[in-house]
Parts: sequence; C-alpha cells; structure tokens
Amino acid sequence: MITHHVKVSPSKVALPKGDQLAWKIAAVATDKTTIDSAAGEMVINRIIDNAAVALAAINRTPVANARTQALAHPRAQGAAVFGLPASQRFDCEWAAWTNGVAVRELDMHDTFLAADYSHPGDNIPPLLAVAQQCGRSGADLLRGLLVGYEIQMDLVRAICLHEYKKDHIAHLCPSVAAGIGAMLGLNTDTVYQAVHVGFSTRQSRKGEISSWKAYAPAHAGKLAVEAVDRAMRGEKSPSPIYEGEDSVIAWMLGGKNASYNVPLPAPGEPCRAILDSYTKEHSAEYQAQAWIDLAFKLRPQIADLKAIREIIIHTSHHTHFVIGTGAGDPQKSDPNASRETLDHSIMFIFASALHTGFWHHVKSYAPEVAKHPEVIALWKKITTREDAEWTRRYHSIDPNEKAFGGRVEIIFNDGKKITDEIAVANAHPLGAKPFVRANYIHKFETLTEDVLSKDESKRFLQLIQRLPQLTAAEVGELNVALPPNKLTCATRDQRGIF
Repeated sequence: MITHHVKVSPSKVALPKGDQLAWKIAAVATDKTTIDSAAGEMVINRIIDNAAVALAAINRTPVANARTQALAHPRAQGAAVFGLPASQRFDCEWAAWTNGVAVRELDMHDTFLAADYSHPGDNIPPLLAVAQQCGRSGADLLRGLLVGYEIQMDLVRAICLHEYKKDHIAHLCPSVAAGIGAMLGLNTDTVYQAVHVGFSTRQSRKGEISSWKAYAPAHAGKLAVEAVDRAMRGEKSPSPIYEGEDSVIAWMLGGKNASYNVPLPAPGEPCRAILDSYTKEHSAEYQAQAWIDLAFKLRPQIADLKAIREIIIHTSHHTHFVIGTGAGDPQKSDPNASRETLDHSIMFIFASALHTGFWHHVKSYAPEVAKHPEVIALWKKITTREDAEWTRRYHSIDPNEKAFGGRVEIIFNDGKKITDEIAVANAHPLGAKPFVRANYIHKFETLTEDVLSKDESKRFLQLIQRLPQLTAAEVGELNVALPPNKLTCATRDQRGIF
C-alpha cells in the first residue's frame, strides 16, 4: 500500500492531475493487476449476502415503492430487479436504485469501520446493474467489485465523515464510480472525471430515523452510474474535487488546514480490502452485533430478569454516542419508534435479546416485542458509558485488536453483579464462529425460505459460485425471481411522477 498525503491546494497553485486523490483512485481502478483468490471468493460470499437481505426485505414499503419507480423505466437489454423475472429489464440506474434500497433496508449486510464506517456491499447493486446492461462477464464484475470495495474502505480508513456530521455514503459515490470504471475497462482520465462525491448530512441517522436510511446509499450509487455515463461522453467534473480551495476537504471536512493520509494499493498490488470487512449475523446496527451475542451468552445465568436493578454498558465513544444513551435521542427509548430507530438503539437491542433469547429480522422489531412490558422495563434500566480503552480499540488500525464491543455490568436488586465482555461479534473473522461460505448460504436460505422456491434458490446459489467463469448472458441471470403471489407492487402504478 502507498499512503497518499491529501490536503487543500490554493487555486493560485495549480495541482497537477497526477497529484490529486481522484486521479490516484482512478489509477487503482485502471490497474490491470491480478485477482487475489481469497478476495475473489469473498466477493461471491457478499453477493450471496446481499441477495439474502434484499429478498428478506422485498415487500417492505420502502423497497416496494422503489420497485414501482424502477417499473416506470423499462429497457430492453437493461438490468434485472430483485423479485421480478430476469426477462424483465430496466434502465440500469433504476435497477441499481431499487436493488440498493432492498439491500440496505434491513441493515443486515456487510460492514467496515475505521476512521469512519461503511457498508461496502452497497457497491454491489449499481455494479451488477451496469454489468447486466453493458454485457460484462463475471470476471469483469468481480474485478469491478474488488475495486469498489477497495476504494470505499481505503477512504473509510483515512477520512472521518461523521465528525463533520456528514453521512458515510459520501465515500460510496467515488467507490462505485471507480468500480464501474474498472469493470468497463475505461481509461484513467475517464474514471478521474467520474470520481465525484455525493454528500448528505448525518440527520438521516439522527432522531426519528426514516426510510431515507435505506434510500441514501441507493441514491449515491445511482449518482455514480450517471457520473460515469457523463464522463464517458467526454464531460468533465470539478477539479480538484478533494483538494480544491472551495471543495470537499476545505468546506465539507476538516477545513483549509486539514490533511488526510489515504492508503491505496501500489501499482500491481491486488485489491484485497474486502477481506477486512465483515458481515452481520443479526439484523441490527453493526455495533450491536457483539452485544446480541453477549446477551445470548448471559441469559442462562439470569434466573429472573425482573430482579435486575441496572445494566451498564461500557463501550466505545461511537457506540455510546451513536446508538447508546450518549446520543441524547429520546426516540432510542421509545417503544413506538420506527424500526430504523430501534435497530440503532443498543438499549432496546440488548433488552430484547436478553428477554427473548433470539434475534430475527422481523419478529425482534415487532410490536409484541418492542412494546412488551417486561422488555420496556428492562430497556429503561440500561445506560451506556464511554470507556477510553474500548474507544481506543474501536479506532485501532490493528485488525487483531480492533473491537466493537465492550464490558457489561448487570446489577441485581440484592447487590449481586454479573460482568462480562466481548470484543467482536461471533461472526467476525476473529470471533467465536467466523462466517464462511456455508454460513452465507445458510443466511440466504434462512432469510428467503418464506418467499423463494427451492429450485430458484438452488439455481441462484449454483450460478453465483461460478462467478469468475460466467458469461455476460449468465451475469444477466444473477437475479432472484419470486413467485408472483409472493411479490407486492409488481406492476407499475400512477402514484408518483413516473
């Protein structure tokens, strides 16, 4: 890896293209390096993972509405939409849009956290859609996705967005553009002109969290598709986009005196960042994954949950202030809050997991759980506190000590106490039960068992596991169709503009 020092450059001093971060990102995208075999296998895992969570959310209102928008944009030889037959095709940016919303809706696909946080699997819907419309092979798609993961994760390693109240999808737009450029075999200058950014604020993850949380990454992916199309027609983008006096670093990030050290692969070095990411076993914010596992572990030790006086979760700054009591959001303690808010409340999640002993992408958020008097009573007894050591480990760049958990104290009415800690979720590469291909397949089969036929499930799983050998026609079949009676909003309607 090469570390690139990035800072604001005054307009009176022209910054050469080759010294700009956007050019260096584009150079990674256009480097015809070899494919790392382990990274390639992980791409297959993550496509399975994305399909699983998308289909589990396929009839939820935000996903169904996104699908109706795509239905208004049919295109022969276009891209496929999850749930619909692959024979039905749509403009790729709209297929990317609806599939991106489906993937993101349940907050259950992969994650990477460093200086900022991300869901790098959000690269998959737009790249798959463009691959299908442009007739790319499985090998092309594989290369593009490795680049998309690499760029997003390397930006996440170096540049913190939430410190400046920007949503983490700002790193997704350039990664998708770079990934598409790699997949289509574009030249470096064209990719450079497409590496634009799409910013939105952190308000989409504060207060009463709306369905925009699912739409925002799809919006970034759609913008990236359009940016690449524009660049392929010879159009230019603002330059320099990161270092400009009135551009990203100066006004959206740390200011005119700020600088960042961005690591990127050296020429000829394979893109392997995907191996540092990790998926979710449970449908909840990633910082909650380990806490669900710990709740399951502790539950048999507690004879009577009503005997608990207080639960204190000692954890990182991020967990405390984003999904803990440090956020100061009353909605995180409200049984009537939206599902999107509940899955960003560690207090609700730990209480629910302790009370029910299970975690399910639908049942755990149902009113009979969220409004259960015993869950509410337990929920109100939970507070979080920042612990300096867990904050240090959360921000560590050493993957062997990076942690997303913490220590819990369960204090009973009689003064007795149970304490335990967990660093990473069981499914994490360093966890008690790291996910392997069989786990991804099991997750897919479990999340789709109520909506998908066994034949269609088998067909998709067999096809995707041959990704490097797939023809363009077979890439077009990388879609999963539901029986017509299992899919809502499967026909175009007239509710909107389209």
